[in-house]
Amino acid sequence: QLQLVESGGGLVQPGGSLRLSCAVSGVTLSYYTIGWFRQAPGKEREGVSCSGGSGGGTNYADSVKGRFTISRDDAKKTVYLQMNNLKPEDTAVYYCAADRFASCGSSRQYFGSWGQGTQVTVSS
Repeated sequence: QLQLVESGGGLVQPGGSLRLSCAVSGVTLSYYTIGWFRQAPGKEREGVSCSGGSGGGTNYADSVKGRFTISRDDAKKTVYLQMNNLKPEDTAVYYCAADRFASCGSSRQYFGSWGQGTQVTVSS
């Protein structure tokens, strides 16, 4: 059974960095597309970044391009989101999601498995 566990969130000052991790268990990670999403209070959940399975490439929301980097270690079954130059508007609960048949660019309803989320707060 596929399970996702996020970690690495916390409180950071503007301009700071955090690295989120998404540990995947129960499946062969390389076959799966992994997306990072976030949800701020009172807002809809939005896509942040995605790493396609089977070498399917990556993408980023315009708001994080040049600041966030997604990477994956299929052997360790972990996907990372390196977040640099964080801004207050990056404050949200960050979720990772997985699906074998979704592709980067698929909207969130196509991702069948979700983690519980990790809080990221950017504040001075």
